[in-house]
Amino acid sequence: MALNYQHLRAFHAIASAGSVSRAARGLSLAQPTLSQQLKALEDRYHVVLFEDRKPPLRLTPAGRELFALTQRLFAASTVIEGFLKDDSDQRPISARLGSDSPIFAARMAAGLLARFPDLTIQVRIGNARETLKALTEAQVDAAIVSDPPGDNRYTYEPLFADRLVVALPIGHAHAESRFFPLCAIAQSRLLVREPSSRTRIAIEHLLAQAGVVPTEMLELHTRETIREGVALGLGVGMFISSECPPDPRIAYVPLEPTGRSPELAGYVVCLTERRRTVLMRAVMESAAELRRLSPIGVDPVTPPTSIPRAGARIGAALASA
Repeated sequence: MALNYQHLRAFHAIASAGSVSRAARGLSLAQPTLSQQLKALEDRYHVVLFEDRKPPLRLTPAGRELFALTQRLFAASTVIEGFLKDDSDQRPISARLGSDSPIFAARMAAGLLARFPDLTIQVRIGNARETLKALTEAQVDAAIVSDPPGDNRYTYEPLFADRLVVALPIGHAHAESRFFPLCAIAQSRLLVREPSSRTRIAIEHLLAQAGVVPTEMLELHTRETIREGVALGLGVGMFISSECPPDPRIAYVPLEPTGRSPELAGYVVCLTERRRTVLMRAVMESAAELRRLSPIGVDPVTPPTSIPRAGARIGAALASA
């Protein structure tokens, strides 16, 4: 039996809104009509999609699985609609951005609002793995991530390249040094993010190359928690330089040049199937403009010459420090 697209849309709208009444307003339908469509879907397939009907609605395990599928379905339907009609005069209504960098997420939001002042923007912050997962599941429209894996499902636009610096308590012996010697990490407690963090992966790779082992590693998960830990003297941290807001309690010191490459490259990523939409064109053009402006302390990055934007593995795009 054929799927009822209208019933799926009813479920998707309710799951997205977390409320039948809000979903009904969004679709300009009567609330009883939407409830009947949801019940018809559940009855037809003998499945329960919500724990109960009291807001905030909670999805059952089956409901969560179906919602992941409908997110991709309706994202694809938007792309198909844009492909079939002339969208040269269309303006996007909303944009959902995922990012592992709050700073570049804010810059991208500002760039999009400069193009479309009426655009509604939602920003979701997570690590690179979480952000790419949200993109794949159509929970965000575009992602800003460091060193993403190459995958033909994605289209990439280089955004920035940035160097690692060491965050020290202001009273640290190297707080006023021109450079921080990497070997000094061996006498330090290193404050780090979760294992899936691209920054942590880059740090661990750099230390392994140099044969340096910290006295201790303390996992504090977020940038903000690590910075506060550094300020309180719990240890030292490592960040890309664009993630170092001024704090009178913290000194940020560049790593001593060693010939290794303690750098991360950032990319804007979208699903390849959506790259021709008005919104994605605007996102990629905004990324190119941000790259051209090259913020202070951040090096411009060029696409790896051996890798197409939508294709093989993204490699190192940076020169050695």
